[in-house]
Amino acid sequence: MNTMTIKVALAGAGAFGIKHLDGIKNIDGVEVVSLISRDLAKTREVADKYGIQHVTTDLKDSLAIKEVDAVILCTPTQMHASQSIACLEAGKHVQVEIPLCDVLADGEKVVALQKQTGLVAMCGHTRRFNPSHQYVHKKIQAGEFNIQQMDVQTYFFRRTNMNALGQPRSWTDHLLWHHAAHTVDLFAYQAGSPIVKANAIQGPIHKDLGIAMDMSIQLQAANGAICTLSLSFNNDGPLGTFFRYIGDTATYIARYDDLVNGKEEKIDVSQVDVSMNGIELQDREFFAAIREGREPNASVAQVLPCYQVLHDLELQLS
Repeated sequence: MNTMTIKVALAGAGAFGIKHLDGIKNIDGVEVVSLISRDLAKTREVADKYGIQHVTTDLKDSLAIKEVDAVILCTPTQMHASQSIACLEAGKHVQVEIPLCDVLADGEKVVALQKQTGLVAMCGHTRRFNPSHQYVHKKIQAGEFNIQQMDVQTYFFRRTNMNALGQPRSWTDHLLWHHAAHTVDLFAYQAGSPIVKANAIQGPIHKDLGIAMDMSIQLQAANGAICTLSLSFNNDGPLGTFFRYIGDTATYIARYDDLVNGKEEKIDVSQVDVSMNGIELQDREFFAAIREGREPNASVAQVLPCYQVLHDLELQLS
């Protein structure tokens, strides 16, 4: 596998699938050979643009292709766990976009099957790979910075069911199981300490979408660090997630790939890794783990504790 081209099937030709295709273009020794999505005509259109030969609307068709080594799943949340299991059962390495699951027991099944098969199974916790967060992580690892508090805002304006490209979605997004997953995992990862306390409250349920549009989460790690996370689909203003790291030696604010200190002075993160694209870096880790026969950063086993916390929070909210 060290010298061979890794052949990949990608499921989900929507906004995030295209981000992966753009990232993979920059990675040597990897070829996307099959594209799976709901609408065959649109899938073929994307496949033609990226030079992908095989298109289908059924993941099973791609899993049946012997030369496919690995699968990247950018499909609706509700399919993630079952499709990850299908990939592992077919003998394929798998990277599934966040979240791993929206039911804890399903995520536990994926982790158990990964251990049984020994295949690489990774979840797209992109914040671990963004250069801005990597910069902070390296400071922590060097003993130069310790988190006292993280203050995080995850804000969207999404009162209709649209994706990141402004196109109608076939499924409903979720603040807890999808968007909170990024921060819950990142907090424990950056603190280097498991989450031992978690509280949540949520606002009214939307009459059409059937989900809470606002949520507030408090976390505490075993080492004493705390995190406050505010999430909203109602916010008509700057969109995305903004992270404030308050530590013992500095304050850092991460906005997408930009990092500033507490005085809003820019920090250069362009040399932190080989790319500034978090999705590309995530994919590079996936393929490197396959080649090297090792556990990847953000393996399904590593991120499972995040979903245990989300499960506990869901029980509080129900």
